[in-house]
Amino acid sequence: MTVRRKVFGAGLAGLLAAAGLALLAPSSGPAGAAPIDGGARMADSCPNGYVGLTFDDGPNPSNTTTLLNTLRQNNVRATLFNTGQNAAANPSLVAAEAAAGMWIANHSYTHPHMLTLSAANMSSELSRTQSAIQAAGGGTPRIFRPPYGETNATLEAAASALGLRTVTWQVDSQDWNGASTAQIVQAASRLTDGQLILMHDQYATTIAAIPQIVAGLTSRGLCAGMISPTTGRAVAPTGTGTPTTPPPSGGSCTATYSEGQKWTDRFNGQVTVAGSNAWTVTVTVTSPQRIINTWNAAVSWDSTGNVMTARPNGSGNTFGFTIQHGGNWNWPALTCRA
Repeated sequence: MTVRRKVFGAGLAGLLAAAGLALLAPSSGPAGAAPIDGGARMADSCPNGYVGLTFDDGPNPSNTTTLLNTLRQNNVRATLFNTGQNAAANPSLVAAEAAAGMWIANHSYTHPHMLTLSAANMSSELSRTQSAIQAAGGGTPRIFRPPYGETNATLEAAASALGLRTVTWQVDSQDWNGASTAQIVQAASRLTDGQLILMHDQYATTIAAIPQIVAGLTSRGLCAGMISPTTGRAVAPTGTGTPTTPPPSGGSCTATYSEGQKWTDRFNGQVTVAGSNAWTVTVTVTSPQRIINTWNAAVSWDSTGNVMTARPNGSGNTFGFTIQHGGNWNWPALTCRA
């Protein structure tokens, strides 16, 4: 885990901020299992424009699933700046980020001070990260945030050659510097139209701040948006100023995870689906975990073996599985669509 970071003035010329949250209609799903609702907000819900949040340094087996669950519970999409080495080590988490409707962006491969590198090594850091994210199912990033916010013309040219827009931030949450949840919420309260806030994947204080940040945006007539590859600022996800659009989660259903019996080498989990009898639930486990048994659902797998898709098999709306954990006791990530 990289400890940092950055002292940057909001008015520093030439630096653009990065991020993206899409604020959607409320969902009734429970914490840790709510899908993102399919309804978009009305245009007049965003009279004061769009802002954005980002989370750097993921994916992390210890925290990314909690982050995704919290974002889904609060019906928001975020831009996640992944390092290539973390994406390569945790491809199932990258897939889970994409499945949850998040935007995935490039944060270099090893998180170095990029300006100390040769132009060739700068390009290698970026291209290897593009490849790692693509291979894990995260799509092709269009946005790059340099570690520590350090950039220059040489680095930006290397990014442009790969189709990447270089961005930084305008509001620093200071979560990396030990900021409390209240201080992170206070930092977010300074956001105005087009501005973006820097946060990180790995801090519990940051995750605890998300519900208050979302409530604060709503109370101030702000919605959160994607990063524009053209301007590097937060805009409506369609880029047209229209209401925030939902992530591609399909219809309306919720999937709730419950712990089951535990053994030294494995544990059981149970998923209960509400809102539809014609559901599709994606269950994503984190390596070295693997699902070794299932019941009460028809299941299929992706090529990695880490993403299981479950559908009704006539046994009702509750199904279960056994995970051989390999030392990783994290719960799986869930998405549900009808």
